[in-house]
Parts: sequence; structure tokens; C-alpha cells
Amino acid sequence: MLLANLCAAPDFGVAMEVVDDSGHPINLDAPARRIAPLYGGFADILLALGAGDLLISRTAADDGNPALTTLPATGTHMRPNIELVAALEPDLVLQMKGRSEAAREVDALRKLGMNVAEFEMNSFPQLFSATRRIGMLAGREREAEALVSEWQKMLSSLGKETQPCKKIRVFYEARYPNLLAAGQKGIVNDIISAAGGENVVRTAKRFARINEEELLGLDPDFYMAQRGPMNPDPGDIAKRRHYRTLRAVKSGNILIVDEKRFARPGPSSVEAAVELHRLLHGDLKEGQ
Repeated sequence: MLLANLCAAPDFGVAMEVVDDSGHPINLDAPARRIAPLYGGFADILLALGAGDLLISRTAADDGNPALTTLPATGTHMRPNIELVAALEPDLVLQMKGRSEAAREVDALRKLGMNVAEFEMNSFPQLFSATRRIGMLAGREREAEALVSEWQKMLSSLGKETQPCKKIRVFYEARYPNLLAAGQKGIVNDIISAAGGENVVRTAKRFARINEEELLGLDPDFYMAQRGPMNPDPGDIAKRRHYRTLRAVKSGNILIVDEKRFARPGPSSVEAAVELHRLLHGDLKEGQ
């Protein structure tokens, strides 16, 4: 048993270089021991890898996670407290790539001499790639490979189950009023697709502004609305003016989902796809 435990332990004496999604090389003399995630999804990944002991901070969005509540909050993903992050003396900082505001903070941290890795997770392939590289940086390479393999098997099984089925047309509300919908570039789109659905919004962006006339023209089979910081109170969708003519409303195919679970890339994204598959193909009435 002792030998097995020694073999399973991370090797903290191996130097490495990992290239992040901005093309920046991260060089470490040994796997990171003090990691500051500036995006909550990275903390979720490290917890799933059994590397929660390496976390030294959390984001303000992770107040409700009991595994992280004792850690200091470094601010929001978009506006981390640079001084606080530096004071924690991390040997690795993780940030989400893709937003100019966050990129400025990355530059500031690198000027202070910190190792900052940026990863993009707008799709399942990107999530898998980021998880593998985070696993390498944290000395949990084998655990990362096993986790990604498990995720791939789960999604593959969904694909096999939905192959004979007709695609169900789905609209995903990210914000209301001033309606904002999930577009093609984002983890939500991949969740819908993996669940055997089809995102009716074809905009090649993470979000798309949609007016009511456009929504009525799209006329989805299923209407999803997230509840969270972006959309605190979606209310009763069936009672919204003009919405009662939508196919999804008339058939009662409305789903309110947790924003963090469905829109924040991480381990929960695969679970969300499994849950949505059940709802789309198990709970919908025959012939819809």
C-alpha cells in the first residue's frame, strides 16, 4: 500500500514547460505548489484533480463553494486585486483568455515576475486541452488524463444515444430584458450540441443580441434561461408579452438552469450536457 501511495503521489522534482493559449511558455522548475485561479472554473478543475490543497485563493464568484470558503477572495475574474494576488506569492496564476480587460491584468502580473497561464475553454476540446495542461503544471498529469478520458466517454455515450433522434432546436437566454442569447462560440453551444440539441442562434460569437421579432422567427422547440449574476430573475417566461405564441411556451418546454453550472466552463459542463440530454430526450412529449 505504501508503494502504491508513493507511485500515485505527484512528482514535485520535475521541471517542465507548458505553452498556454496565448502562445506564452510557462516554465516551472517543479510542479506548482501555490496556485491562484483568477477564474472559478480553474479552481473547479483543480478540485476535480484532487489538487485542492494547491489552491491559495478563490474568486468572488466562489463564495458558495464550501471547499473554497476559507481561502481569500482576489476579486472578480475581470477585475482581480493585483496587489492581493502578488502578496499571496503564487508560483502559478491561472486566467481565462479572451477578454481585453482580463488581458491587461495578466500583463500587470507578468511584469511583477509571476507565472501566468491563460487558457480558453469555450468548447469541450478546449476544456479538455486546458485540463491536461493544468494537470501537468500541478503535477497531476495522470489524474488529468483519467478525468478527460472519463468526460469523453460520457459525451460519446450521449452521442450514440442521440444519433437516431431528430435534433431539438434550443434557444438559450443569457440575459433578460435586453435579450441576450448564447451564440455559437461558447461552452453553452457545445453543451446543447452534446445533448442532442441544436442552438437556433447561429451568430459566431459567445453572445448575440436578439429582439423579440427575431426570437419569434426562430421559434425554438425548447426555451432555456439561465439564472445567475447575468440574469438574476428570468421570472415566468410563459407570461412574457408575445412569448405565448412560441412553440416552446405552448408545449411547456421551458427550463430555468443555473448559470454557473451551464455557462461556466469546467467539470460541471459535462454534467450539464448529461442533464440536458435527459431533459431533451426524456421529458419532451412524443412528437415534439
